[in-house]
Amino acid sequence: MKNPFSLFLEDYGTLIPDFQEYLVDLKQPLPLYYRINTLKTDLERAKGLLKRQGLQFRKTCFRELIRVKDQDSDSPLLSYHLGHIYPQALSSCLPVYALSPKGGEQVLDLCAAPGGKTTHMAQLMDDSGLIMANDRKLGRLTALMANIKRMGITNTIVTQSRGEHYKADFKFHKVLLDAPCSGIGRYRLDRQGRIRHMRPGKTDLPAIQKALITRAFDLLRPGGVLVYSTCTLNVEENEAVIHYLLQKRPAEVTSWQPPVPWSPGITEFKGKKYEKGVGLARRFYPHKIHSVGFFLARIAKC
Repeated sequence: MKNPFSLFLEDYGTLIPDFQEYLVDLKQPLPLYYRINTLKTDLERAKGLLKRQGLQFRKTCFRELIRVKDQDSDSPLLSYHLGHIYPQALSSCLPVYALSPKGGEQVLDLCAAPGGKTTHMAQLMDDSGLIMANDRKLGRLTALMANIKRMGITNTIVTQSRGEHYKADFKFHKVLLDAPCSGIGRYRLDRQGRIRHMRPGKTDLPAIQKALITRAFDLLRPGGVLVYSTCTLNVEENEAVIHYLLQKRPAEVTSWQPPVPWSPGITEFKGKKYEKGVGLARRFYPHKIHSVGFFLARIAKC
């Protein structure tokens, strides 16, 4: 019996650009990135401290994100304990920049734990306005609250609720839905060709994602913006979910120009054709951006 990744390769071999390059890239370790937290320090001071701790790094397309070279130890750095850095994949920054939260806005992070995107949004908002950071699992809230505290953030309220049933007394300017997914964008292969970072389980993820995205959209005020993102390359968890929303709600996928190589959303898969707007979604492949594979769609409430 074929494993899920073999089936994935059969389905996507003709869809992923430079497919052989993708397969080669899967055998390489994922690069390590740190986001510098400018709420507690400035970029040059943070980089100076990291250098004194023996790190070598280089710039990326995001001014506060650095790519680390050959860290000798897995132990947390002093900079980490001080709240000066957050280990975060380059692709994890993309949904936050697509959402573009501003100071003074009311923002919802519907599936927030462990807090990488929540704390990044707070940073871009200069710790002003309001972020509601929600997660359904109590155990995951521990990490979320610890990261919020460590990063020195005060504009964020943490809530525990099933996202598809989330209730609020007001509508939000912006909502981020980084949905639970199969995580195929994180897959790596070991020397024996076995899959690493594979998530177990038989949950009907597309059904959960569709319920989450409709609730996220309903929590927006008119003219608001929703960003839907996943770290999977699965069309049924990505484009099919956006197609579902476009059919159920007055939603419009809007164009966004990422600072890294991207591919458009897939508009036809296994004989199914999706709404034209689905093509305005963005796909990010690991071998093109040197990070976790990602998908996102920026959606406006008409």
